[in-house]
Formats: sequence, structure tokens, C-alpha cells
Amino acid sequence: GSQVIPAARDAFRALSDARGRLRVPVVFLTNAGNCLRKAKAEELSQALGLQVSPEQVILSHSPLRLFSQFHQKCVLVAGQGPVEENALNLGFKHVITIEALRKAFPLLDMVDQSRRPKELPPPTTDFPTIEGVILFGEPVRWETSLQLIIDVLLSNGNPGAELEDIPYPHLPVLACNMDLLWMAEAKMPRFGHGTFLLCLENIYKKVTGHELKYEALIGKPSTVTYRYAEYLIKQQAEKQGWKSPIRRLYAIGDNPMSDIYGANLYNSYLKSAHQNQVQAGVKRSPLAGSPQSEEQLEQRKDCNISMESCESILVCTGVYRHSADVPNNPEECVTETVFHGHRDFCFDPNLVEASYIVQDVNDAVQLAFKKENWS
Repeated sequence: GSQVIPAARDAFRALSDARGRLRVPVVFLTNAGNCLRKAKAEELSQALGLQVSPEQVILSHSPLRLFSQFHQKCVLVAGQGPVEENALNLGFKHVITIEALRKAFPLLDMVDQSRRPKELPPPTTDFPTIEGVILFGEPVRWETSLQLIIDVLLSNGNPGAELEDIPYPHLPVLACNMDLLWMAEAKMPRFGHGTFLLCLENIYKKVTGHELKYEALIGKPSTVTYRYAEYLIKQQAEKQGWKSPIRRLYAIGDNPMSDIYGANLYNSYLKSAHQNQVQAGVKRSPLAGSPQSEEQLEQRKDCNISMESCESILVCTGVYRHSADVPNNPEECVTETVFHGHRDFCFDPNLVEASYIVQDVNDAVQLAFKKENWS
């Protein structure tokens, strides 16, 4: 929401030095995707009273920069806000929006009777074949986006053509932000992009008899998003002159099925990678002296893993609300009985159990300081 949680300002005062500069590498990891990275950084700067750079912000779609194999393809993008600009900034060269597709094929969007063409339009010619679909976030007119995305998948990227055999596997689909629900100023959670994906998946399966497949699911709780966060944390550490490699990440969030699940999943990934490194007999090395581009991250080898763990800290000021006092032992807390995660993420009760549960983000920062023996 737009209202600043008072504890947030306290937390970032604790994280900053006397000149207002962050003493600790920090990234802001959000599943928001219907805005520009720069705009989100400015919003956070104003809200928290410190300078947040775009390089400290990871939107749900930020890791798409790494998926260079799709950047030259003609892609349909769905969402709201500056989706076309976001796609171009991420490296995609040939972008078609839902609105552009609707204008090219006005007979496809028929739910809203007031938007139906009054006369039969001439056939569209020379429209490029769509080679993939990028779902940035929840759109405004769900019925329009659902219809046109299904049309593109059923027609193999040629929605003006007559339907013959349904192609399967279908065109590549990449989706950002799997949150079923999110919390703002309303008393109850609101629909997120995960709800839109749920609709799309069920419509596709009902129409075709097949499961909708994703080439990639990006944003919390996906491992690629947390790995990208680690990469940016390490970049900041280098710029701040940190000599020793970072051993632990602290992931603070209010959503058990997004923030906590993702942090715990990444912790499992780190433990497994570290064990493989030990077994292979590879020695640890400090952070590389020369900075790497974001594009090179995809090619990096995990032969020298310094990160040992990712601790998850759940706060009670958002999606998760704990009515009683905050328990000292998170295992005493009852987690969700209904699985709100995405279809392609298996439910594991251990992954939604936070390492720690505290009241707010300031308590979380103080806990991290205590664990690290920081003043």
C-alpha cells in the first residue's frame, strides 16, 4: 500500500550511518511488476527517507534480463502500466501489447459489447507471428487478456487464422509474480497476479485438455529471483569496500507463501550447492575483484559459493497477521491450512515455516544485528 509502516523508517535509520548511507547491502525484493524500476526506487526513497537506487530494487520481472534466448523473439506482453517500456528495458526487441493485438484483430475481444466493432473490419495483413508470451502482472481487463492470450496459444501465434489442430506443446510462456493474494489498506487481502494465472491455467486446460506449461516462473518465491538478489547484494558489498565474503542473507517479508517460502527454498538451494562444493573439494574464494554484468550472471558457475544460508524472518504487518503475542518458537505458530502457492510449486509445510517471527521490520533488523553481533 501507499502508507508507510512506522517501523520501516526506524529500521532504515538503524541500517544507515550518520550521513544517511546504508551500512549494510540491502535489496528491495517486490513482486510488483506494473511499474518501472526507477519509479519504485523513487517511491521507496520518499517513503523511507533515504536514497534508494534502481540497482537496489528487484521487481518481479527484473530477472527476465537473463533470459536472452527470448530477447530476439516477437513476444506478446500482458499486464498494466508501462509493460512495453519494461520489456524493451529488459532486452526484448520485438514487443506486442494486448491493446495492439486487440486493435489489429478487433473481432477477438467480444465480452464487452460496447467495444465490439459496429461493422465487419477488413482482414489484418502483415501482422507478425507471435513467438512467445510474457505475463508481467495482473491486467485491468481480465476478460480481454485471457481471451487474447488463449487465442495466441491456440493459433500458434497467428490469432487471425482459422483454428485447425491445437498445437501442443504451446508457445513459450514466461510469468512474473505468482502471488495469489497481496495486502494493502483493505482489511482483507486483494487478488494478485497468481489469481489471474489460475484463471488462465484453468481456461486453457478446460478448452484443450492439456496443462498450461511455463517456460519460467519468475518473482518470489522462485529461486532465480533470490539468486539475482544475492548477486546484487554482492555487487553492493564490493562497492562498499567489504573485504570478506558475505555468508548469510536475511530475507524479511510478510507473506508466508511468497517471502518465506522463497527464502527457505533458496536456503535449501544454498545448502545443497555448498554440500556439492565440499564434496567436489573446491576451495572457497573471496568475491571477484572485477564486477560482472547482469547478463553474465546466467553464465556464472557455482564453483565458488561463499553464501551459506538465507534466514527467513516473518513480520506481522501485512498478509500474515498473528492475533496473539509473537511466539518465541515459530513452530508453535499455526501456518496456512490452505495452499496459496502456485500450482507448479509443491506444498512443503517446512518451507512456509519462518526461521523467526517478529512483529515488524524494525524488530527483524534488530534481530539480524543481534545474530551478527552488530551494534
